Amino acid sequence: MYKDRREWVRQQLMQKPFVSYDELFSQFPGVSQMTLRRDIDYLEKTGQAIKVRGGARSARFLSDTVDDPYFSRMSENVDSKKKIAAVAARFLEAGRSIFFDSGSTLQQMIPYVPDERFVFTTTSPAAAIELSRIGKPVINLVGGWLDRDYQAVSGMQAMKYLDDVNIDIAFLSPSGLSVQSGFTGGNYNECQLKKAVAEKARLVVMLMDLSKADKSLPYTFCRLEQVQVLICDGELPDPLMQQAAAQGVQIIDVTGNGKNEDNI
Repeated sequence: MYKDRREWVRQQLMQKPFVSYDELFSQFPGVSQMTLRRDIDYLEKTGQAIKVRGGARSARFLSDTVDDPYFSRMSENVDSKKKIAAVAARFLEAGRSIFFDSGSTLQQMIPYVPDERFVFTTTSPAAAIELSRIGKPVINLVGGWLDRDYQAVSGMQAMKYLDDVNIDIAFLSPSGLSVQSGFTGGNYNECQLKKAVAEKARLVVMLMDLSKADKSLPYTFCRLEQVQVLICDGELPDPLMQQAAAQGVQIIDVTGNGKNEDNI
């Protein structure tokens, strides 16, 4: 039965980072290669696997080892995140289609959202619930696979949902920013979704505390030239400042102390 095959693959991917097609063909010799490949397609759609050349990689091993879990990140640099969020809220425009990602800094922005006519799209169930309490905003929660550690929805279903959504203003947050790699994260599925959002949006506002500067994680979802506004809590390292200036990125230092301070 297909459920038994998929469960076998799922268990393998819980224990190791890669399962090859050769392993599948050996384990299920009476099943066609096309059928086994469809099983991998299904596991990718549900966010449990990443289809690669020769087999499938485990989404668990891609996400659990490089980023701190969501609830850990929520308790880090809270004061800085609140200051960043307060400034970011000034870029909200009523009547626009707005995307909120699942970053912990974005959660701090919700208390600053006015009770006006916004259309929010988010991958964060927690953000969707809190935004819904405001009143007038319309909330779209992206459907798909829920990552327990990231508390975010991603995967193929989420990507398909975004195909039909227009985004005017995107508020995003990275896990790292470097000159070489741009804005990066540790979860492949989430970074693919953020990449699609950044390409759609008219205005990309990046929220980032300085602990992310000069840090590079495995997956790039955005480059500095795609960002119009970067809000941070201090002075960026010189190489990043030079690159941002060359790309015309508006840098806002919420502390008001850095040489990279800008006014809205």
